[in-house]
Amino acid sequence: MEVPKLDQNASSKIHLIGGEKGGVGKSLVARVLAQYFIDHQLPFTGFDTDRSHGALLRFYADYASPVLVDRYEMLDHIVERAVEQPGSRVLVDLAAQTHEPLVAWMDDSGVLDMADLSGFSLHYWHVMDSGRDSVDLLTRLLDRFGQRLRYVLVRNQLRGNDFSQLEKSGQLERALSYGASVVDLKHLHDPVMQKIDARNSSFWAAKNNGSAPDNAGLGLMERQRLKLWLHHAYAEVAKAQP
Repeated sequence: MEVPKLDQNASSKIHLIGGEKGGVGKSLVARVLAQYFIDHQLPFTGFDTDRSHGALLRFYADYASPVLVDRYEMLDHIVERAVEQPGSRVLVDLAAQTHEPLVAWMDDSGVLDMADLSGFSLHYWHVMDSGRDSVDLLTRLLDRFGQRLRYVLVRNQLRGNDFSQLEKSGQLERALSYGASVVDLKHLHDPVMQKIDARNSSFWAAKNNGSAPDNAGLGLMERQRLKLWLHHAYAEVAKAQP
């Protein structure tokens, strides 16, 4: 099959939200990015790889579809959507333990070579906590793909803001030498996050006052804290030029 070519000025972007390790906040980053696209009127399609409780399907159901990483024909939709809709964005929330089947699909399908020819770019958002495991996983990611991916390192302050292990490892400098962007995601006040999650609310519905059932029931000051958190998150996301 001939590979279609896109105008480089209208290049689509595939955003893979990963990190492999469970509990580092991959789905939270995917939700922030989805809301960023919506609020900035940037067309996007979401794919969710979590079989049991996918966050994109739960909070942004109008924009997302399920995809199984062990079925190539389903993963193919990710690339097909990017090629068929020039200038669009494809957002993929990768569940824990999906890295290896994803890499197998990319290798067997020549996805990186196709990206070079077809005018779409692959952006891997490596979501990290402050633990050593996240650094080791970053090392493996850089060893595997080198400069062939566009990296965004997300330092998620979910459990703290001390990322000295990353800084001492040399992997931050290595990623930066490959052109990586670095995004810092501040910790959102726990009760605010818990109310949003309990109502299955989008961030838009949660931060806006109203009587809709999905407005998360936040108080005045809780909405203010959410608005400030989102404002900071958007400024950080913008660094990666998504």
